Amino acid sequence: MEEVEFILESAEEAMKNAVIYLEKELLNIRAGKANPNMLSSIKVDYYGAQTPLSQVANVNTPDSQTLSVQPWEKSFLQEIERAIMAANLGFNPSNNGESIIINIPPLTEERRRELVKIAKSEIEHSKVSIRTARKDANNELKKTEISDDLKNNVEIDIQKLTDQFILKVDAIYIAKEKEIMTV
Repeated sequence: MEEVEFILESAEEAMKNAVIYLEKELLNIRAGKANPNMLSSIKVDYYGAQTPLSQVANVNTPDSQTLSVQPWEKSFLQEIERAIMAANLGFNPSNNGESIIINIPPLTEERRRELVKIAKSEIEHSKVSIRTARKDANNELKKTEISDDLKNNVEIDIQKLTDQFILKVDAIYIAKEKEIMTV
């Protein structure tokens, strides 16, 4: 019986991880609104070491179309500005002597549709991972030495778990699509 519980827990853990990964991937899909995560990939030369921007400056969003980067040491303003330009993210930072302001251009309708397709692709990858977890759990279940009735009941439980996670992924997609398409 412990073996069956372990199989169910393993399947659930794998499905949870697929959803967590999906949520992280969807954060990278810009929805036209300013988000500090947009600059998460930027590294700044900080006393000779390549350091993530978030460790040398405060990044926030004063409004939905603007990012503000406030360095902890003003002497690094130019270095941060160069790093943002070098990252080639399509942003044009402006330095006001105190902080760096980045205006986020609004997305075109065509670009929004492309982003929805990218999100849909991530959703499909997530669903495949969930179904793979189901398949693995069912294969493990077949190796156990329990009654056929119990195996059938556990297979039903695994399918219910799969259905729950697929519904969760669909809800995440609907929310992301709405976020992307909202002007």
